[in-house]
Parts: sequence; structure tokens; C-alpha cells
Amino acid sequence: MLTDCHNHILPEMDDGSKNVEMSVAMLQMMQKQGIARVIATPHFYCHREKSVASYLERRQRKFEKLMEASPPISNILLGAEVAIEKGLCDTPGIEKLAIEGTDLILLELPYAPYQDWMEEEIDNIAMTYHLTPILAHVHRYLDWYSKAQIKQMMQFDAIFQINAEAFETFSQRKIAKEVIKRELPFLFGSDCHNLTDRKPNFDLLQKKVKSEVLEKSNALLEQHLQK
Repeated sequence: MLTDCHNHILPEMDDGSKNVEMSVAMLQMMQKQGIARVIATPHFYCHREKSVASYLERRQRKFEKLMEASPPISNILLGAEVAIEKGLCDTPGIEKLAIEGTDLILLELPYAPYQDWMEEEIDNIAMTYHLTPILAHVHRYLDWYSKAQIKQMMQFDAIFQINAEAFETFSQRKIAKEVIKRELPFLFGSDCHNLTDRKPNFDLLQKKVKSEVLEKSNALLEQHLQK
């Protein structure tokens, strides 16, 4: 089952879909690209939210609003793209942001020079809550990290999430292919936000990646859904 593991399709939840109509149109585009299951991962910024509980309540309302519109893809799992901040691991209820039905939590590293506390937060979340971290769009940090730091990041005990967009540029494609070549655990996502400059793009992924590689992403997700 082809799954988009990272996207922003929930209406009026973050900087993604602006309304239900846009969400439905995004899902229609996904369906045409062969996607049968979607993991909705709206942004979670600890410093902006009152609490995890209030975030989850808002996410549920937006999800129900979308489902009332009978979207073309109904197999939607709820998760979050959790921004890594200092002290994140101490946030009450942080484990509830894991992708529903799994032990997976999607974490976004800061767009800032690498510091050791980032890895410490990831490790603490994994150990404290018995979760498996997914590092969002690992190919995007070339402007911030040195080659040595990129290499260090790829040694994290985590799953590496790759956006379809990574295959559009040489440097990002190189990192994505390195993850695949080294048989590191990975999941694919579109990270789509709208219908224009950040639209669903699994059609690009299917042109650039062999079907057996796509299947590895799906198989890994299935393993965690069955735990």
C-alpha cells in the first residue's frame, strides 16, 4: 500500500491546507498518484502550543471536519511533525504525538547549526517513551550542517524520512541515495502543503525511485503498525 508518511493536509491546522476544499483537492491529487494511505503530520511547536492535549483536540476537530467532506482517501492516520526544542522530552504527553497505532514519532531538526543537545533530545524521547524517532526530511540540512555533521546525523538510531523533492537536486539526491544504498531504515513522504509550489508529488518519486525501493518504505511502516 503506497503511503505518504509526511504531509500537511489537515485543513486550517498549520501552514498547510487552508480549507477543507484544498484538503480534498490535495487528496484527489494524491489518489491519482497511487497513494492509498496518508499519515497526516501537522506541525507541533512546543513553544506555540498551550499543551499537547489542546493540540490533539484541535487536530481531531480538523480531522473530523475533513472526513465529513468524504475525501477520496479515507485511510488517514494521525501524527505530527514535532519540532525539536530544548526540553521537548519533558513535555507532558509528548508520547501522544506518535503516529496512531505505531511507536513512531516524526521529529524535525531545527534549521540551525547542529548542536549536541539535538541528538540528546531525540535519544531521551526514544528511551523515555519507548518510541522510534523518524527524522523529517534529512536531506534538507546541507546549508546548516558540515559534511561531518551530516555523517553523524546518519548514524542516529532513527528512521530517516525522505521527501520526493530530494530527487530534484544533485546534493539532496546524493543524501537520499546514500540512505537507500546503506540500507538505513527510511520512509517516503511528500511534505505537501498546498496545490501549487508545495503540492503532492509522489509522481516525481515514482519516476526517480524503483518500485522495490518504494515497497521498502511501505514494508517498514507495516512492521510498526503490527507491533
